[in-house]
Amino acid sequence: MNFSEIFKQSNQLCRISPDGRYLATCVQYRLVVRDVNSLQILHLYTCLDQIVHMEWSSDSLFILCAMYKRGLVQVWSLEQPDWHCKIDEGSIGLVSSRWSPDGRHILNTTEFHLRVTVWSLCTKAVSYIKYPKACQKGIDFSRDGSYMALAERRDCKDYVSVFVCEDWHLLRHFETETQDLAGLEWSPNGCVLAVWDSCLEYKVLLYSLDGRLLSSFSAYEWSLGIKSLAWSPSSQFLAIGSFDEKVRILNHITWKKITEFEHPATIYPALAGLGLMCVSTGPLTVGGGPMDHTTIPVVKPDLDRANPKVGVSSLAFSADGRYLATKNDNMASVVWVWNMQKMSLEAVLEQTAAVRCFQWDPRRPRLALCTGTPRLYLWSPAGSVSVQVPSEGGFQVHALSWHSNGDSLVLIGKEHLCLCYMDTEDKSTDSNIWTK
Repeated sequence: MNFSEIFKQSNQLCRISPDGRYLATCVQYRLVVRDVNSLQILHLYTCLDQIVHMEWSSDSLFILCAMYKRGLVQVWSLEQPDWHCKIDEGSIGLVSSRWSPDGRHILNTTEFHLRVTVWSLCTKAVSYIKYPKACQKGIDFSRDGSYMALAERRDCKDYVSVFVCEDWHLLRHFETETQDLAGLEWSPNGCVLAVWDSCLEYKVLLYSLDGRLLSSFSAYEWSLGIKSLAWSPSSQFLAIGSFDEKVRILNHITWKKITEFEHPATIYPALAGLGLMCVSTGPLTVGGGPMDHTTIPVVKPDLDRANPKVGVSSLAFSADGRYLATKNDNMASVVWVWNMQKMSLEAVLEQTAAVRCFQWDPRRPRLALCTGTPRLYLWSPAGSVSVQVPSEGGFQVHALSWHSNGDSLVLIGKEHLCLCYMDTEDKSTDSNIWTK
């Protein structure tokens, strides 16, 4: 691996463009765009206030910068550096801003979720969508960019509206069987919309594009319920992480549970059917070999406080769908890797500090994770590796993000960032999907 020099950034606002050619970073009120290979500055833009949100358009031609306290959004063009756009929501305020899939419309959600305003960069037309619900994930676009699902709350009831993104006309509007809808997400193939209730009511509802209820799933009652949810890339599996420290896997044929993954404090590899056991502690990792058992450090959560640190908060499928990585909040220093073909535990990655972030390589079954230390950790079916980030001043990795080709990583610290370049001479076998 090779590492770049260190660059400044603010609020962890560092994004590689969708086409993989540029790296955009925010430093206070400045937006810096670099060539991702040479890291030379190509464009430097100055915003009206400190940037709190930044996002590329899908075609990598525009960058959106939002300043929520000022109710402002500024848009910059890479093709025409002198062109820019300013959207001022005025006294109605602004709490979120995002691109539509076509990269030519901006969706702003106003304060108190009074409405969503759709601004067109091409025609300067403005559309308004009423009753958006303030929830965990209230807007989601289908993977092909054709449809937008919006969670709504009116007359003390939950609804979902499905819009056609081409002209923003309403395709379907239906009431959901939820007490307090917490989020919604399209399956990758765009055929099914998953809707889930708040943590007080364990319920996942699966709807078709025309609003028909395909199935409803509830694992238990009278206890905190769903904490996270993720679709497999093929749309064949839906993984549900819960406050009871388990992950339940539903299949796309019957929408019934086919298995559940537990996160026990003591692991017996022989009983778990582990073909490979990886435990990474600090700079050293070991893989394989028989062992009697291993004990996972557990922090007892304070159940009297809101949002207790317990339950499965993070779920991520590998790009090929072969593996699922999970994190159980009261075992904060551990990432679990599950084999989705065998439906069994594949690896346990134990760190000396709490895991801050983990993300799969978008091309290969290779997992990167960080713990707020000067180290980068990687796991693949061939084993695991730990690498010291060479830098002066003790650069600590708080977050990370893969390049779309899987050949490099952006490592993000508290106020700085650097790039990690992978040695990718041979990508033909699992045994060569990482090298040090």
